[in-house]
Amino acid sequence: MPATKIEDLPTVYNAKETEESIYKFWEDNGFFKADAKSPKKPYSIVIPPPNVTGVLHMGHALDETLQDILVRYHRMSGYETLWVPGTDHAGLATQNVVEKQIAKEGLTRHDLGREKFLERTWEWTNKHKGTILDQMKRLGASFDRSRERFTFDEGCSEAVKEVFVTLYNKGLIYKGAYIVNWCPRCQSAISDVETEYETEQGHMWEISYPVKGESGAIIVATTRPETIFGDVAIAVHPSDHKYSELIGKTVVIPLTGREIPIIADEYVDKSFGTGAVKITPAHDPNDFEVGQRHNLEKINVMNEDGTMNKLAGKYEGMDRYECRKQLIADLDEAGYLIAIKDHNHNVGSCYRCKTVVEPRLSDQWFVKMDELAKPALEILRNKDLQFVPDKFDKTYTQWLENIRDWCISRQLWWGHQIPAYYCQECGEVVVAKEMPKECKCGHTHFKQDEDVLDTWFSSALWPFSTLGWPHNTEELNYYYPTSVLVTGYDIIFFWVVRMAFAGMFCMGETPFKHVLIHGLVRDSEGRKMSKSLGNGIDPLEVIDQYGADALRFMLATGNSPGNDMRFYMERVEAARNFANKLWNASRFVFM
Repeated sequence: MPATKIEDLPTVYNAKETEESIYKFWEDNGFFKADAKSPKKPYSIVIPPPNVTGVLHMGHALDETLQDILVRYHRMSGYETLWVPGTDHAGLATQNVVEKQIAKEGLTRHDLGREKFLERTWEWTNKHKGTILDQMKRLGASFDRSRERFTFDEGCSEAVKEVFVTLYNKGLIYKGAYIVNWCPRCQSAISDVETEYETEQGHMWEISYPVKGESGAIIVATTRPETIFGDVAIAVHPSDHKYSELIGKTVVIPLTGREIPIIADEYVDKSFGTGAVKITPAHDPNDFEVGQRHNLEKINVMNEDGTMNKLAGKYEGMDRYECRKQLIADLDEAGYLIAIKDHNHNVGSCYRCKTVVEPRLSDQWFVKMDELAKPALEILRNKDLQFVPDKFDKTYTQWLENIRDWCISRQLWWGHQIPAYYCQECGEVVVAKEMPKECKCGHTHFKQDEDVLDTWFSSALWPFSTLGWPHNTEELNYYYPTSVLVTGYDIIFFWVVRMAFAGMFCMGETPFKHVLIHGLVRDSEGRKMSKSLGNGIDPLEVIDQYGADALRFMLATGNSPGNDMRFYMERVEAARNFANKLWNASRFVFM
């Protein structure tokens, strides 16, 4: 900071007048810039890239404060420090924002078409991309802004194509029809970790399926009667004696007249419900597995928006819940509804729009995870990767040990379009970084897969794509692996795990040596801050009133690693008063 006369220093510290000029002085003199040619020991951190749709919230403020403390400490300790700033293109979130914007004009993305919609999305993104990083400067974040990256910039996009093609060529990416979590609102598949589950009070409906050619019936218990039109079998446990004589016989689906077999499968829990379950392979992951074992048909009875399709007969066009209500009434009237029982069950919803997801058979792209998970587990066991605190080893390990193949395709327009090309003559699929010029059949007309990749696919590459990979750059050689990742515990399986296996696959070593895990910033009553509760606190308003140092001091001293903290304005005021004491102590020294 430039030399100051004692008479120029007011008796009360005014952060608003001081902090901006100090930050400008630091930035103008290039104090935050990193040099990959330096002889010093390197220290590097990549910022967890905030969504381009976002504004600074208290969780960001805590995360960036902790990173800044580490970066400034090591910078002053003689390390060549690099703190990489950047933002995430946030496929689903950004597309939702732009779709809402054009809806005000009475338009949908389909009215605009893909090309025009992407133009509008880029226009919106370029306008907002730097906003949150500018806000972080108000917090005092000492990142190297000259190295700002974006998960959809040219370099990161090249890295995404490189990884996709390599994984595909090694047989680790495949396409197939499987059950996925489908969001009817976003009309896209979402991954398991993007599905939030809550226990809800629901019902179990017991429905009578008449046995063909006999006077009896089998009673089936279900929580989703609207999928009855997709039934392909009734399953019972092979050792359940009360049903042993029915195995191999046929029942008639109520109201439809369609006939389906009674099969035996050990998947059925004899003690649950009636001990007999309807099998709908296109609408339930467990039923899908049963269907695979018994070579059963897969009948999809819903549209992408959660309405019933033509296979639902007179219920076609109804919303799934509207259909459920009408169907139950019709089953009751026809004498097929035996009982309705209260039932607590887990209901999954989309993490972005909170719509209840629908398990749905869909043609998607997947990453095989078994082989990729092993090296990511090994680096933790070998202490090449360490969590602070280490209690989060368990979260990381459990998720990797029980990992399922990762559905990476999304039915969106905003994002990295999948680099798979289909010959319009023979149907040959070619996976390549660029559109092929000619198919092996001799034709030259290709169409690219319309789906885009899950946002987490590109952010999994963040620690090395931001340093220039797949090119062998000075920055990559000098700063990788990065020194530490600072993030919240709620993102371990979303992001940390994926960076770990991506780093091991692409670079052959851990992407970071330590992972510092912090908790959430909650309100003074311990509630999670949210728009719906109206209890969020804007960090910029706190900075305007009390100063960045007061906020940072409160956040840094008010938490312990891995645990949630409560935000008290009184503690910010106390931190402001402490800053004022330091100011006056400085005045005394100058005197």
